[in-house]
Amino acid sequence: MGSAIQKTNFKFDNLLKKYTGKVRDVYHFDQKLVMVVSDRISAFDVVLPRPIPFKGQILNQIAEKFLKLTENIVPNWIDSIPDPNVTIGKKCDTFPVEMVIRGYLTGHAWREYKEGKRILCGVEMPDGMKEHDKFPKPLITPTTKAEVGHDIDISREDIISSGIVSEADYEKLENYTYQLYKKGTEYALSKNLLLVDTKYEFGKYKNDIILIDEIHTPDSSRYFYADTYQELQDKDQDQRQLSKEFVRQWLIENGFQGKENQEVPLMSDEIVNSISKRYIELYENITGENFIKRKTENMMKDIESNIKIAL
Repeated sequence: MGSAIQKTNFKFDNLLKKYTGKVRDVYHFDQKLVMVVSDRISAFDVVLPRPIPFKGQILNQIAEKFLKLTENIVPNWIDSIPDPNVTIGKKCDTFPVEMVIRGYLTGHAWREYKEGKRILCGVEMPDGMKEHDKFPKPLITPTTKAEVGHDIDISREDIISSGIVSEADYEKLENYTYQLYKKGTEYALSKNLLLVDTKYEFGKYKNDIILIDEIHTPDSSRYFYADTYQELQDKDQDQRQLSKEFVRQWLIENGFQGKENQEVPLMSDEIVNSISKRYIELYENITGENFIKRKTENMMKDIESNIKIAL
């Protein structure tokens, strides 16, 4: 098993501040952001105690691919990728909502549905559906970004009425979200995958809305295999998933759902290795390319040096 990036603490000239997210370490400069994608893994909005080798590289490289593929729909924040784990891009004013879009009744939506709820974020879910069924049309179920803990479900109406996002901007975010999801589903299908649900984040840069962060990665998205989807649905069997759901399921089986007084189960080398392999599997399935592991010897020095050269 290769070494993994748990945290970074790089020193740069003209650095204004460093923000440590669940997975990313973001270094703020006057006009730029340097995003280092660590190998940390989170589930139920909790960062798990052990990092997953190569996970950061996988996320960064999948995001790069999809941001380039969708530039004709919406401009994005990327300026350069100086290292397999690093993206440097434009500093912008972030919209404080995540645009979650769901094509299928899965994950959080299913957990709510199973409890009898038929409205999610102000959007109606039809009666008579079972887990993993396809919605008649994709649903946008936004969340507000929480500084700490769980992101919070919110409706379109509440976002606009509370002034979190103006109506004019929100309509653009919705439109971009539908277009990005359509592009993502078409691409996924060409790789025998269904893009089940995903989320997008946006910001404003010089008055223009741009796509930020990452898109269509296993951290922000869920995929099913397309060729076995209908057969498994007809038999009421679990779908073959490419997503972080297997990590969530492992945690649930071991008594953890991010609730108070629950402890994260011990992560053995075997579990860490299996998660790393699943991430590599997703990379290769979704890109159609072999995953080339970065050199992990002197990795932290290499990352810092690559950033300094790019700045």
